[in-house]
Amino acid sequence: MKSYHVAGAAVLATFLPKPQMRAYVRIVAPLESIYDYLDNLCDRHPAISEKAFPVLHQAIADACDPAAPLHEYYACGPHGDDGGYLRTLVTEVQGQLSAIPEIEMLVPFAREAASLYARMQSTVHGDRESRVRACRACFEEYRTEYPQLRWNEFIAATGSQFQVYAPLFALLDSGAQSVAPAYRAYFPSVAAIHVLLDSFIDRAEDREHGDLNLVEGADEESDIAERIAMLATEADANITCLENARAHRFALRIIALFYLSHPKIEREGYTLEAEALLARLERSFATT
Repeated sequence: MKSYHVAGAAVLATFLPKPQMRAYVRIVAPLESIYDYLDNLCDRHPAISEKAFPVLHQAIADACDPAAPLHEYYACGPHGDDGGYLRTLVTEVQGQLSAIPEIEMLVPFAREAASLYARMQSTVHGDRESRVRACRACFEEYRTEYPQLRWNEFIAATGSQFQVYAPLFALLDSGAQSVAPAYRAYFPSVAAIHVLLDSFIDRAEDREHGDLNLVEGADEESDIAERIAMLATEADANITCLENARAHRFALRIIALFYLSHPKIEREGYTLEAEALLARLERSFATT
């Protein structure tokens, strides 16, 4: 049911020559599977304590570093065994990454993204009374670095995977010098758009399960379209400065179109909101 996540993660592969395209997909497919598996485990498993979240998510940081040793990812729960599934995914990603020349240029950025993602998971899965307070506290530590953001936008940005996938694409496409610019172009603006749009279509589902929604949980929900459009203008301007900007601009637009044409839009009655947001994004993209 989550295969479309892998397809979305692999969209940049379409801009690579076949050998690099295959290398990219062989890394991204198992890595995205780790993200999805852990996300569903933490969202839906009834017996996971908060202390287990960072231990489980160590798997992402390990996967992103070919030299990292494996850890006991279930040391703090949940009880039982997955038959080696998670460890197999981690070693598969590590093995594929180790074959990429100059992969050491990507590792610091991937590990930073993995660390922020793990903290985000620990923060948003807290109890209802404390999780927004915890999110705000987390953002306060980074506010001076990202003064243009609100707390929900920063937390959204840390929950994306594209700040890992885009630098990997840049490394395979344009070389080691393109890794850092790609990371900074995607984080936080593209990453925030990705997860805010995901939250936008998941509002009903999140209410049903009692999950924190980063659109409905925002301080000023009424201007969410304006905020996403602002992020889109910033993201488009940053992407334009990258090598192979055409590929990155395509990916940003595909993210927007994917979420705003998702079947949930019609099913949950969000059509008018989605059309208005898409029109705002179109104007944002047209400015750069």
